[in-house]
Amino acid sequence: MIESSTPPLADLDGYRNVTDLLVARAAAAPDHVAFEVKGADARGPWRPITTREFLTQVRALAKGFIAQGVRAGDPIAIMAPTRYEWAVADLASWFAGAVVVPIYETSSPSQVNAIVADAGVRLAIGGTTEHAVLLRAALTQTGRNTLGAWTMDAAASGTLSDLVARGVDVADDELEARRTSASQDDPATIVYTSGTTGEPKGVVLTHRNFLGQVLNIAAAYREIVNEQGNTVIFLPLAHVLARGLQLICLASGMRIAHLSDPSTVVATLDTLRPTFLVVVPRVLQKIQAAAADKAAEKKLSAVWAKARSTAIAWGHRAERIDAGRRLPKDLGLSLRHRFFDALFYRRLRTVMGGRVGYILSGGAALDAELSLFFRGIGVPVIEGYGLTETTAPLTGNLPGRIASGSVGSPLPGLTVRISDDGEVLANGIGVFGGYRNPAHDEGAFVDGFFRTGDLGRLDDQGRLFLEGRLKDVIVTSNGKTVVPTRWESAVEADPLVSHAVMVGEGKPYLSALLVLDPEQTVAWAASEGVSIPPIAEADLRAVTDPTLRARLQNAVDAANALVARSEQVRRFSVVFADLDDRALVTPTMKLKRSVVLDRAAVTVEDLYL
Repeated sequence: MIESSTPPLADLDGYRNVTDLLVARAAAAPDHVAFEVKGADARGPWRPITTREFLTQVRALAKGFIAQGVRAGDPIAIMAPTRYEWAVADLASWFAGAVVVPIYETSSPSQVNAIVADAGVRLAIGGTTEHAVLLRAALTQTGRNTLGAWTMDAAASGTLSDLVARGVDVADDELEARRTSASQDDPATIVYTSGTTGEPKGVVLTHRNFLGQVLNIAAAYREIVNEQGNTVIFLPLAHVLARGLQLICLASGMRIAHLSDPSTVVATLDTLRPTFLVVVPRVLQKIQAAAADKAAEKKLSAVWAKARSTAIAWGHRAERIDAGRRLPKDLGLSLRHRFFDALFYRRLRTVMGGRVGYILSGGAALDAELSLFFRGIGVPVIEGYGLTETTAPLTGNLPGRIASGSVGSPLPGLTVRISDDGEVLANGIGVFGGYRNPAHDEGAFVDGFFRTGDLGRLDDQGRLFLEGRLKDVIVTSNGKTVVPTRWESAVEADPLVSHAVMVGEGKPYLSALLVLDPEQTVAWAASEGVSIPPIAEADLRAVTDPTLRARLQNAVDAANALVARSEQVRRFSVVFADLDDRALVTPTMKLKRSVVLDRAAVTVEDLYL
């Protein structure tokens, strides 16, 4: 086995639980702006909320929870879009000594019912009246003595304000006793996995897990996350990555704005002007694709192609310099970069608000060339890797030590081990101790290390390179074992392809399903004069347009050129799918392969006729 570790940078002594992060920050800088909040008027200005104001609101709601009957250790569910009130409810739950159970706002009634029942939820908070109705029905179904479902919707009845009003008589001493009731080793949250490969599992994360990650990551990335910076959170707060980011920013004094609709992000960046963003790779692909489309509109596609290759070359050079290599001056590259910076790169930075110093990419593999491109335009991308079970980041690149294609080294306090069969194993401060259902722990750990289910390798500098999912490995009829990730990632670099799914288990050759990006495909079809019928409601639908297939054949050929002959795809089918269907795609935009293959079974069989 091969192993890489990074010693911790932060000491957890002096912290009893997560609430101490807010208490300490409020004591150090009470008047510092912690949040920017959009008012009822969407067109109005963003309102600053200081750390002192936030703490006051958290304490008031926590008293409301206590008055309503919440006991120490009680689970409180939060089902809401990403918004400021989510942060208030999250911290208030911990101040009341409760355990938070996040639920994705897109969850189906059956999923809500299952989570509420399994976690033993006693009180629930919905972002809208509709969410509250779902939660109330789920609580009723349990048959337990519960404390109701409340809403963030100010115009409804049973609101957070009503809870606050109930708590006015709760004494400060009672609240403080409740706030300090949980220790580092007590559960802080139960997060249910999205279930890309099977039944969702309740991941129990402790206060120690959160404290360890927040304090160590804040120390490692102090150059990025600090009082001078600000960010926009638009990923679901039900996901541990966004939630962990929120705590890191709160503890470090980095200003936060929330957006519930990812489609509004770009239009808002010019106003909020963030210094740091956390995205999934698809967002970066769309930014690059949008720039290519604008260039095409102005008949500058050939110029854009040179600008793109120049940015990638510049990113390559920057990485080699970071690695300590002494390179001769390249006057030609410098001149080209300066020219294209004025023509394209500067405008792209402006689209992102003009102040973004770094972007963190997570949730899926990032194409190395895409990483180099953004480095080349002046916005380095820090790729990281983690799971719910590791309290978000397990590894990450660091400023000045970015290696495209790698997800970086273990973060402080964490250890990565590669098993004899290539599986990534994790241990350390952020790694959970087990699932809520002990039956789910079977096979989840080996020698005290969590089995991630991912395949990877460590280089001689201890950096992790991911090579796919263990469960996604394909064995063809001739016994060839194929890891599809590299091929799939290469095809997904094409802006028209949202997801690529290689198939071929037990078959004589490899094939693939290419799931189209609806937005990009519609725009491309309009520019090419191609007519593509709208997508079906539920099932995947094959698209046979010859012009589209010819375009995507180029992407397939390019991906095939990167892999061995035995790993090349011989045939493919192009399909449309509803990417808002949460039975097909997780809230973090990961494709549920088993569902895809089930729905497209006939299409897959046709590839072998």
